[in-house]
Amino acid sequence: MVGNSDAPHLPHPAPIDAYGKGGFRFAGMSHRGSLLCLPQGIWPWPITVPHQVDAAALTPVFASTGAIELFILGTGREPWLIPEALRARFREARMVVDVMTTGPAVRTYNILLGERRRIAAGLIAVE
Repeated sequence: MVGNSDAPHLPHPAPIDAYGKGGFRFAGMSHRGSLLCLPQGIWPWPITVPHQVDAAALTPVFASTGAIELFILGTGREPWLIPEALRARFREARMVVDVMTTGPAVRTYNILLGERRRIAAGLIAVE
């Protein structure tokens, strides 16, 4: 399960150094596939297209209520409108959600992480 402390992951947040070619580079490592970046660490995320993002895929995010003030969703190369029911779930959790393509999401995540904000991100890998 994503967010499971026993699963392979980086046990702390880190800026994303590069993205593309189906993956990401961060903390001196590379990862092929999407990422879920939480205050507790960075995990592989089995999401390949935005419509796979639902409450179940975001369970680790909602389990971190209080630790996250803003969740950034990087949707790959194409913009995506988050369904209202999912947006409502973020409101209930008292989290702001911002949805954008992956490039701007990576840049925004890095800036806010550098400001030590309570940030998290789901980043869909792009080729």
